[in-house]
Amino acid sequence: MGESRWLSTREREAWVRFTAVLELLPNALDAQLSHDAELTHFEYFALAMLSEAPNRVLRASALAARTNATLPRLSKVVSRLAARGLVERYPCPEDRRATNVELTHAGWEKVVAAAPGHVARVRETVLDALSPEQVDQLSAISAALLSRLDPDGRMLASSADEPSSSGAR
Repeated sequence: MGESRWLSTREREAWVRFTAVLELLPNALDAQLSHDAELTHFEYFALAMLSEAPNRVLRASALAARTNATLPRLSKVVSRLAARGLVERYPCPEDRRATNVELTHAGWEKVVAAAPGHVARVRETVLDALSPEQVDQLSAISAALLSRLDPDGRMLASSADEPSSSGAR
């Protein structure tokens, strides 16, 4: 094994700041959604992805990809959302081995009601702190990191074809 490539002062500063963002941002998003909508950020994100799907239905595997989640994690969240009447699960008619997840009317109402507060929080905590150029840089940096974290492009966010104008989720 070769000699360690230690972080330079500049790299360490960037890493420590980025780590702080990774720790603080999920809590900031969860706190707002929990207070305003009794949802975690991940639950909201799953509902939002379903709300954008044709007929508000996705296969569980597609929903996992769109939410950047493993199937076991998604399954637990979908079970919680189903228990609250926000989604329904049923076998996929085209492939009985697959499961569809459908946003219910109550789920639609929940995501519609939660969206304005969530978008405001995303702007407040991230986007409004950045210039338009920095938003583009953030997108490019995120894409570069995703190319290492998701080299097979399984997650929707890793796709170069993802529309940039789809709004906050």
